[in-house]
Amino acid sequence: MTLRTEHLTVHYGQRTVLSGIDLDVADAEILAVTGPSGCGKSTLLRALAGLLPVSAGRILSAGVPVTGTSAERALVFQDDGLLPWRSVRRNVELPLAIRGVPRARRRAEAESWLDQVGLAGYEDHLPRELSGGMRQRVQLARTLAGSPRVILADEPFGALDAQTRTAMQRLLVEVWRKRPTTVVFVTHDVDEALFLADRVAVLTRDGRLAKIVGSSSPRTAEPAAAAERAEVLDGLVAA
Repeated sequence: MTLRTEHLTVHYGQRTVLSGIDLDVADAEILAVTGPSGCGKSTLLRALAGLLPVSAGRILSAGVPVTGTSAERALVFQDDGLLPWRSVRRNVELPLAIRGVPRARRRAEAESWLDQVGLAGYEDHLPRELSGGMRQRVQLARTLAGSPRVILADEPFGALDAQTRTAMQRLLVEVWRKRPTTVVFVTHDVDEALFLADRVAVLTRDGRLAKIVGSSSPRTAEPAAAAERAEVLDGLVAA
């Protein structure tokens, strides 16, 4: 397993946000996490990233306890987080520069990733010159350039219009097929969860794991099976 949580519990002060979460995420699996607002989805991602202390239980990454952040686990946010003063290329180069990759090599790698996300020709643009969908493509390219073992995505397409959101979902699938990576993807959208993910974890309002629903045909053009969609929705209602 790439990631495992064992009885994971997280408190904010006196409030319990996550309670007793037992979850396994396999190598190269896409796991979607959904649930009502305030159920702890983003808290779960931040705990997996090592950004939040665990109140009880533990998190394992490749069998090793998570005690802090690591370049092997990359967070992707709804806000693209691009540095406005750096060009598109230099934004993508950032994780490579942090690792000390020589300039010529990181430039070539950045341009390769930009080509894969459909942004060849935009290398010298600044983030403000791009649309929201294009900026999310840059964020994806930058994340992948860092070669993470796990991508932790917190509703990265939530602020995009429907057409752009669909295009980004398809792009993520296309890139994932070329380079399968473990992904934990938080979303409010049941159809997005069932399209992208091998399995969907449904959290309850009080931060517990209600159920895990398997998707019989993830990442295909076929609509989600009615029974699978109904099972996720039933879990949300019960939450």
